[in-house]
Amino acid sequence: MSVVATERIERLRALAREAARTGEFDRAREHVRLARRIAERHRLSLPRRFRRFTCDRCDVYLRPGANARVRLRPGRVVVRCDCGATARYPHSGRTDTKE
Repeated sequence: MSVVATERIERLRALAREAARTGEFDRAREHVRLARRIAERHRLSLPRRFRRFTCDRCDVYLRPGANARVRLRPGRVVVRCDCGATARYPHSGRTDTKE
């Protein structure tokens, strides 16, 4: 049963991404909410690439430059949604700053 749920979550991620690409953020939000409910019901965790590109507050699929701002800070990536929610993720890459 979890194989079907995993496939459905992946399909909903693709649909949310496509909807956000075309500017239909309400439709993308519904796809994200449905995927989260399926994961909850089947006690699955969402894939990392899905969690990193969704807003925890408003459930919209994030597109850098369209409805999200992405900034690199030393040791972390800061993603801010248009609703004002901020997410921080660690990264191991170097950030070169020219002064």
